[in-house]
Amino acid sequence: MTKDGGEKIPGRAGKKPGRRTTRDATVRVKKTNQRTTSSARWLQRQLNDPYVHEAQRLGYRARSAFKLIELDDKLKFIKKGCTVIDLGAAPGGWSQVAVERGAGKVIGLDLLPIEPLPGVTFLQMDFMNDDAPEALIMAMGSGADVVLSDMAPNTMGHRQTDHLRIMALVEAAYEFATQVLKPGGTFVSKLFQGGAEKELLDMMKRDFTTVKHVKPPASRKESSEQYVVATGFRRSS
Repeated sequence: MTKDGGEKIPGRAGKKPGRRTTRDATVRVKKTNQRTTSSARWLQRQLNDPYVHEAQRLGYRARSAFKLIELDDKLKFIKKGCTVIDLGAAPGGWSQVAVERGAGKVIGLDLLPIEPLPGVTFLQMDFMNDDAPEALIMAMGSGADVVLSDMAPNTMGHRQTDHLRIMALVEAAYEFATQVLKPGGTFVSKLFQGGAEKELLDMMKRDFTTVKHVKPPASRKESSEQYVVATGFRRSS
């Protein structure tokens, strides 16, 4: 208890509540300025991006829809009536494209809520949770023809750490794909160059007939982002 009979606040002994230093204020201003500058750059890029305008014109939920369109135009892996799993689905652009291109069943999963979309079952959960694969399998009812992953973690600003975190998601998606894909199925995943992907790519070449690296035109030139498209899944005996 304090001298005046009030309750003592743990961890606040010897400090006057609400006191702010000049240094605290300076740090807050710097962080605010950084966020403002970053937001301004993002907004400017969006305003000048033809894919953003085209997505709005055609009713796609995100410009990333064009990445899948360009990948499928090139390699033609979305077949009429096929079952597609879309990992990292928010806001739903890739699921839109899958339905538009004739997929019979589309299941999307993301941490973020997604507005309903005709022909798509959306699950809001963390793919890295133990229950996520089982929930997807239950929603599928049978094997998948295509597993898509556009997942990416929030970046920390440390290139090597960010790359390893991204690779952890890619590897988890790949492990899931090898469990649920039908023979002849396709796995598509976002990938960033960083040196830790060689072992995974070697595994893909063992498990699939063809493995291609593609940087679709809709992927920004300044980004190290590319996609790996593995077709012709060969289930291990």
